[in-house]
Amino acid sequence: MSNKFVLEKYLSLRQPTDKIQVNYVWIDGTGGCLRSKTRTLGFIPRQASDLPKWRYCGSATGQATGNKAEYSLKPVALYNDPFRRGNNKIVLCDTYDVSDSPTLTNKRNSCAASLAKLSQQYDPWFGIEQEYTLLDSSDGRPLGWPKNGFPGPQGPYYCGVGAGKVYGRDVIESHYRACLYAGIPLAGENAEVMPAQWEFQVGPCEGITMGDDLWMARFILHRVAEEFDVCVSFDPKPIAGDWNGAGAHCNFSTKQMREKDGIKHIEEAIEKLRCNHQEHIKLYDPKGGEDNARRLTGKHETSQINIFTCGVGDRGASVRIPRQVAEDGFGYLEDRRPASNCDPYVVIEALVKTVLLE
Repeated sequence: MSNKFVLEKYLSLRQPTDKIQVNYVWIDGTGGCLRSKTRTLGFIPRQASDLPKWRYCGSATGQATGNKAEYSLKPVALYNDPFRRGNNKIVLCDTYDVSDSPTLTNKRNSCAASLAKLSQQYDPWFGIEQEYTLLDSSDGRPLGWPKNGFPGPQGPYYCGVGAGKVYGRDVIESHYRACLYAGIPLAGENAEVMPAQWEFQVGPCEGITMGDDLWMARFILHRVAEEFDVCVSFDPKPIAGDWNGAGAHCNFSTKQMREKDGIKHIEEAIEKLRCNHQEHIKLYDPKGGEDNARRLTGKHETSQINIFTCGVGDRGASVRIPRQVAEDGFGYLEDRRPASNCDPYVVIEALVKTVLLE
């Protein structure tokens, strides 16, 4: 821990006003892991478009083979840097290959194209409830679990308080504040059903910003956990057996759904989702449904993967209408099928194509 004090000693040094550090972040060839590197600039960027493109080695990130590996980073979303602070920034980037075509894991490009086709009358909003598990870096088991056994059955851990019920709160509190500092609209956080499992909620966000903000919140979570020597897992079912899995429930609404009598538009959207259930399942985790098959079993607050269900206040449904929405007659729907390791850009695009572009 002493080296952290040494680090703070140097980070507290006065930074020249004409030297700004910008951390470029991007999604690598796995489609789920993030990479980053930093450059020094002579001005304070106000928006992502102020920043220059940059290059990186695509072969070192699983995105290229051979010598043609000088891939490009295009800045798309700018944030305050909660680690270096001051005028320093973090920027999320799109990735492009040597022919300037989007890389295979650049799902943002296609998502933005679909959103651009929408009529302005829809004004779609999204919010994602990101579940994840904290792991002990020494053995890969969930944080706080016995080394040679299991904790007590699920029950006291969800939104729990106290030693023996909650593990890793220091990581969660640090992440929460860091995201707010960065400018990410975190709506909240809570301990989840399985011990060492947590959730944070991003949103509501308009359009493509949902994907940007969630990816950056994931990056900041990894960086914060690194400080505590803890690992983060977005695996949808990190522990087999009678333990809850992890999802990324997506809340979705249009302007029509949010207005008086919007429940009619919500029900129409749910029927479209019912008719395209299998197509969405293939898109809601990186392995085309293979990961989600371990989670969507019909148990542990899930619907069975091959059966579409919906209901008011039903946390075991594929799509839920929140009870307050049913009472008000307007609001949003919650798609509970996306896995915790989903690409939010893919989820957003799937909802837009099915419900609004048909």
